[in-house]
Amino acid sequence: MPGMKKERRLGVHTSIAGGVHLSIERAKELGCNTVQIFSHNPRQWFVNEIPKDNIRQFRKSRELYDIDPVYIHTSYLVNLAASNNYIFEKSIHLLIQEMDIADSLDADYVILHTGSASQDSEDNARRKAIEALKIISKQKTWNAKLLLENTAGERGDISSHMKDLAGIIDNTNSALISGVCIDTCHAFAAGYNISNEKGIERFVNEIKLYLGIDSVKLIHLNDSKKGCNSHVDRHEHIGEGGIGRHGLKRFINHPAFENIPLILETPKKSEEDDPRNLKIVKGLF
Repeated sequence: MPGMKKERRLGVHTSIAGGVHLSIERAKELGCNTVQIFSHNPRQWFVNEIPKDNIRQFRKSRELYDIDPVYIHTSYLVNLAASNNYIFEKSIHLLIQEMDIADSLDADYVILHTGSASQDSEDNARRKAIEALKIISKQKTWNAKLLLENTAGERGDISSHMKDLAGIIDNTNSALISGVCIDTCHAFAAGYNISNEKGIERFVNEIKLYLGIDSVKLIHLNDSKKGCNSHVDRHEHIGEGGIGRHGLKRFINHPAFENIPLILETPKKSEEDDPRNLKIVKGLF
């Protein structure tokens, strides 16, 4: 019907234990209509080949259950800003593999933390990340697109502010990158006080200034265990952290974000955690 609001896309990061296709079944069981996964063990450089049957089942189930979009989060090991050339080269190779897997699964987006400066200056590290993204862009063209995620401002972070993300995207200048993923916990930890209306407006204005609202393709909806400007990346259950239930409600219903898919990466200490957090978020719409 005209004027009816589109159903919000809401999901969680689900496990691929037992086969990548089972992540879609888990998403369906939780009542999700979008999902995020790792395509392999995120703490290993080695990537096992996914059995063709699992790939077929993944694609079939995703279509059957209308799970859309599908997001793949890159390995924790990828660091395109690494000063160590061995890690730098391995990171490039692994990200290419991640993009290949995304296309084999018909995933829509691959989400990347660009990396950390560690021993290097932030400017040098940012230049390295841009160089890496240019190298990857020249390898081939993928159907899946890359999203850069904002980080919490921990020591060495090169992408905790919107200006930083914009600089990497603009200087890479490639169709490989189609936008950004905004993590609410990371934004809060990096100094954006999105727990109140004023802070949310400032954050939205900064996105508009440097990136454009259309660049936001996903929101990682997480509360923050630590305070604003703490520079500590610790996710908390919805409503139990520094941003709070009211802050997150205002954030996801802001006109700039009201149609953006939401993925929860809240703590999973029991089987009840995901259903409880999802139910709370549904009550915020």
